[in-house]
Amino acid sequence: MKAVKIILPYTVLSLLGIFFFMTFNGDVHLFDWDEINFAESSREMLVSENFFQVQINFEPFQEKPPLFFWLQSLSMKLFGVSEFSARLPNAFTGVLSLLIIFKIGDSMKGSRFGWIWSLIYLGSLLPHLYYKSGIIDPVFNLFIFLGIYFVIFWFDSQDFKKRFKYSFFSGFFIGLAVITKGPVGLLLLLLTVVVYRLINRTKKMFKFNEILSFIVSFSFVSFFWFGYETIQNGPWFLIEFINYQIELFSQPVAGHEQPIYYHFVVVLIGCFPMSFIAIPRFFKSSESNAANFELWMKILFWVVLILFTIVSTKIVHYSSMTYLPLSFLAALELNSYTNRFSSNFWMNLVLIFFGLIISFIFFIIPYLALFHLDFIKQVIEDNFIKAALSVDVHWLGYEYVFGIFYFLAIVLFVYFLNRKHIITSLFMLIFGLGLTVLFFGKYVLPKIEMYTQGPAIDFYESFKNENNYITTVGFKSYAHYFYSEINPLNVEDSLYLKRIQFKKEAMVNHSVFNQVARKEVQSKVLTWLKSGAIDRDVYFVSRTDRNHLLDRNKNIEFLFQKGGFVFYKRKLIKIE
Repeated sequence: MKAVKIILPYTVLSLLGIFFFMTFNGDVHLFDWDEINFAESSREMLVSENFFQVQINFEPFQEKPPLFFWLQSLSMKLFGVSEFSARLPNAFTGVLSLLIIFKIGDSMKGSRFGWIWSLIYLGSLLPHLYYKSGIIDPVFNLFIFLGIYFVIFWFDSQDFKKRFKYSFFSGFFIGLAVITKGPVGLLLLLLTVVVYRLINRTKKMFKFNEILSFIVSFSFVSFFWFGYETIQNGPWFLIEFINYQIELFSQPVAGHEQPIYYHFVVVLIGCFPMSFIAIPRFFKSSESNAANFELWMKILFWVVLILFTIVSTKIVHYSSMTYLPLSFLAALELNSYTNRFSSNFWMNLVLIFFGLIISFIFFIIPYLALFHLDFIKQVIEDNFIKAALSVDVHWLGYEYVFGIFYFLAIVLFVYFLNRKHIITSLFMLIFGLGLTVLFFGKYVLPKIEMYTQGPAIDFYESFKNENNYITTVGFKSYAHYFYSEINPLNVEDSLYLKRIQFKKEAMVNHSVFNQVARKEVQSKVLTWLKSGAIDRDVYFVSRTDRNHLLDRNKNIEFLFQKGGFVFYKRKLIKIE
C-alpha cells in the first residue's frame, strides 16, 4: 500500500504529461523562426554528420551550443525527420519537470504541496504551451533550475560530504545549461547567488575544495563542446559564438525590439492563472519551513525578469526561466488557502476576468474566420494579411466552442478553489486548459497556419530533394531549408564558390564575421541568384507587399500567387 502511494503521483503526472504534451504534437507545421531554425540545424547534423558545429544552410551557426540539437537529432534518428520529432525533447522535458517539482515539493512540505506545485505549473498557459514546442528554453530552464536547486542545499548544508556533492551537481547542471544555450546559464546562477548574499547578509563562504568541485564538474561537462571544438578546429567558432552573445545583450540583433515593460506583461498574462495567484506571495514574509527556498525563488524570479528587461533583444521566451520559481510561489499561496479565500472577492474577480479574456481569444479567432472573414478583409489595411486571408480554408463550423469550454473550466476552477478543494480545482484547470490546447492545436492552429505560412511551406515541400536553389526575398525564413530538405553544396556548385568569394570580400571591411558582415554576404548571394551565372534553376518566394524588386527583373518568371506569398522562377539557360 505504501509503495502504491509513493508510485501513484509519479505515474499520474507522467501520464498527464505524455497525454497533454505529445498528443497531436506533429499535426501542425513548425513555425518560423525558432522552431524551424532549430529543427533544421538538427536535421543538418544528421545529414552532414557534423555534431559539434551547429549549422544552418550548412554554414556555421554560431548563435547556439549543440546540446539541444543533439537531443533533436537523436529524436529524428529514432522517429524520422518530422514536426513530432522536433518537439519530442521538450515534451519529454515537460514530463520530467513535473516529476522533479513534485519530488522537491513533496520532500519540502509533503505530498499535498507536491501535487499543488506540479498541477498549477501544468495548468498555466505558457508553461503548458512551451513543452509542446520545438524551442531550446524548456531544456535550458530545467538545467538552470536544477543548478540553483543544488546551490541552495550547498549553501545551507552543514555536512561536509553533502556540500561537496551539492557543489558537484550544481556545476554539472549549469555546465549542461551552458552547452544548451550559452553562458547566460552561468550568469543567472552567479547573479542569483550574489543577490542572495546581499539580501541575506550571510557570512557563509563556499570552501575552496567545494568551489573546485563545482568548477571541475562544470568544466567536465562544458568540455564536451568547448574543449573538443577548440582542439579539433581551433578557437574561431567559439570566438564568433562569444561575439554573438555580446551582440545579443547589447543590441537587438534578432530584430526584436519591445517596450521596457514587455516581459512583465508576458509573464503576468501568459502565465495565467499562476501569475495572479502568486502575486500576494511577493508581499508576504516567507513561511518558516520553506522560508529560505522561497527567498531563493523570489530572487531568481526578479534576476531573470530584470536581466531580460535590460537586454536589448526581447523575445517572449527569454523570460521563461521565471515560470518555475513563479509556480513555486503560486503553490505556496494555494497551499495556504483557508476560509479567508472564500471571501477574497478581488482574486475571484481577477481569475474570472482574465480567464474570460483568454477564453475570448480561443473563441474569437475561429469565430471570425468562420463568420466574418470578408468583413476583416475590408477593414484591414495591411496588404499581406489581406492577401493571406484569401486562402481557401475548410472550417468544420464548431471550432469556436473550445474557447467556451476553457471558460467553463475556469469557472469550475474558481468554484472548487472557494470551497477549499484545491486539488480538485487544479484538475479542473488542467483538463480545461489541456483539452482546449489539444483540440485548438488539432482543429484550429493548422487552419490559421494555412493563412500565415501554409502556401509557402506547401511550395517548399514540392521541391524536396530536388537539385534547385530556393530562397526568400523581402523576409527572413528558415522554412525553405527544412521543408525542401536542402542538401549541402560542394566545390562543383557555383553557389558554393560564390559564398567563399563573398565572405572574403566581407572580411576586408570587417574584422570579425558579425551580423553586419553576414548580411552583406547574404545580399551579394541574393544578387547573384537574381542575375549571376547560375548553374541550377532558382526559385524565389516573396510576400505580396515586398515583391516589387522581383517583378522588375526580366530574368525572373512569375509563377503564381497564393495567399500572401508570390512565387517566381529563374531558369538555367543551357548553351549548346
